Amino acid sequence: MTSLTQRFPAADPLEAGELVSQLRAEPPGGRLRVGDPRIIEFVTKFARKLLAPATARRFPELASLGFFLRKGEIAKALSTLDTSGNALRFPRGLVFHVPPANVDTIFVYSWALSALAGNHNVVRVSSRSAGAAEAVLEALNAALSEVDSDTAAAITATQRMVTYDRSDEVSGALSLAADLRVIWGGDGSVAALRKYPLAPHARDLTFPDRSSFAVASVAGWQRASSEERRAAAEGFYNDSYWFDQAACSSPRAVFWVGDESGARAAGSEFRTLLAAVLETKQHVTEPAMAVQKRVSAYGAAVDGLVKQIDFQGNGLATLELADPAVLPREWLGAGTFANARVSSLSDLVPIVLRKDQTVSQFGFTAEELTAFAHELAGRGVDRIVPFGSALTFSAVWDGYDLLSEFSRLVTVQA
Repeated sequence: MTSLTQRFPAADPLEAGELVSQLRAEPPGGRLRVGDPRIIEFVTKFARKLLAPATARRFPELASLGFFLRKGEIAKALSTLDTSGNALRFPRGLVFHVPPANVDTIFVYSWALSALAGNHNVVRVSSRSAGAAEAVLEALNAALSEVDSDTAAAITATQRMVTYDRSDEVSGALSLAADLRVIWGGDGSVAALRKYPLAPHARDLTFPDRSSFAVASVAGWQRASSEERRAAAEGFYNDSYWFDQAACSSPRAVFWVGDESGARAAGSEFRTLLAAVLETKQHVTEPAMAVQKRVSAYGAAVDGLVKQIDFQGNGLATLELADPAVLPREWLGAGTFANARVSSLSDLVPIVLRKDQTVSQFGFTAEELTAFAHELAGRGVDRIVPFGSALTFSAVWDGYDLLSEFSRLVTVQA
């Protein structure tokens, strides 16, 4: 059988059957429970590692992760779990996580919430992961060496992150042992993992292909101060460029909502400010990516989707849509954005599909956004957030309350 490399806790390779046996055993100090103090102690120690200035400067996305895992944030998330009445909440059991390779940190959010729900976890970390993922694994192992021996023993017995070559035998064994399988990635990844059967009581929690777009109010932009406009451009940069626009919540199109002349002026100023952010951040577009953007842009033009293309250096490409209703949702290359104008948010309702996840917004009131969500009525869009918050992870993701999904209720009646 294919051996698994144990990345966290760092240890000798082992086979899938041995790993399952270890994770199924009762840990030292007793079974984990929802909000287990041992898990909280470890996760908060790990969060402090991520928030260290050297790490946060090198990988800004890890600072966001560290903030999400602070003790106060954990307490806030756990407080949302409903255990009222005669219902008691317990862990689901063994959770098998299969995260994507293109977003280095998503596996940590998934694992951490599941661990806080008291589950034993095995996470398959892609062998293609690098950079931030490696920093995460180093921080996890460093945090483990600093907690007390009882906590370290419990973590070692119940939490594993492994790497293994593609193997039907290993994926099949881990799937069959799991009480819950969590699949992040594209539709193809979900379909590929689903060919491995689960136990009859187990189920999948899937996060397939999603796309996202941005909306900006022309009136809101005109009301905004110059500082607010610059902040919007920087927030949009963070939403779009941190993961080369490959994250499911990164916007791939911008809709300006308002009159035509105002939209033209606001869009032009916004792109100028965004180009300035790219220069300030010293953003570098690799040659292969620059070629990819041009191939995608000209391909969209040939297909009749685009009526005008504007390249501002290699970092920013704007594709003016011929018809706002015909929206290219596929990834076209980092820094490539479809652009269009609509008169109102209501005009976007027929365009939205179930695969649309996040709407990043600037300049709208809460009342306008709430009315838009009600008009959508669940046909698509799971999140509406301000510019700069598209990549901010939440315990509610893709419409799932993750802590609830990672736990189960037992009712007791006398």
